[in-house]
Amino acid sequence: MRAWLELVRAPAALSVPGDTMAGAAAAGRAASPARALSSVLLYWAGMALNDWSDRHADAVERPERPIPSGRVAPNQALAVAAGLTCAGLLTAAAGDGRRGLMLAGLLAGAVWAYDLRLKHTPAGPAAMATCRLLDVMFGAGGSMKAAPAALAIAAHTYGISVLGRAEVKGATPSTVAGAVAATATAAALTALSRPSAAPLLAGYLGAALPSQAALRSDPGPDHVRQAVRHGIMALIPLQAATVAGHGRPVQAAALLATGPAGGLLSRRMATS
Repeated sequence: MRAWLELVRAPAALSVPGDTMAGAAAAGRAASPARALSSVLLYWAGMALNDWSDRHADAVERPERPIPSGRVAPNQALAVAAGLTCAGLLTAAAGDGRRGLMLAGLLAGAVWAYDLRLKHTPAGPAAMATCRLLDVMFGAGGSMKAAPAALAIAAHTYGISVLGRAEVKGATPSTVAGAVAATATAAALTALSRPSAAPLLAGYLGAALPSQAALRSDPGPDHVRQAVRHGIMALIPLQAATVAGHGRPVQAAALLATGPAGGLLSRRMATS
């Protein structure tokens, strides 16, 4: 069972429902459990597909991962990715009809394009950021009212993706600067679009920036992985800031309550 949980980066799923909650809050829509579940299923599908796509490189760089270690066969990982994608699309359709299916389909297409084609190109970080942007818009039902929130979460994701490329060899000064700039951009976009979110943004910056700034003195792979892990979990206070800023403090508190569990689980199992 652990191999399958590692394959889909199970702990990182706690950073996903907040995308649809932030999108719904920004668009003035009710949060939907079906959209949140669909989002998680598509995220897990992307993680399984990522490992299938990277299986040859991982055999050299990360032999402990489920596929190169022999705990999960490549064809099984691909089947899991396809099955989770179908489950995500069906969940979206069941919960939100044709429009939900269309928006989930756009998200699924972006996930598969990233993993199979774009990840190792210069467009990789932007493609990953687009996946999160589409996830927020999925929660918003496509409403452009959610565009500022979607752009903020996309900016943060861009920074995580830039750092993720340095997990094996370590970070360069430009990589660290790019990640810090992305975090600052995400905070600024959220504060400018929703000034009432500012108090919670302090928690977001406190979760993301220290490990990124520490890379200036020690940019080694272990510290990069730690910064990526913190960055993924920092999505939760960023999402909560948007939700609270749109007048939903109870939902924001519920999101923040998942943070400690996410932090604990991410220390026991890889999130990237």
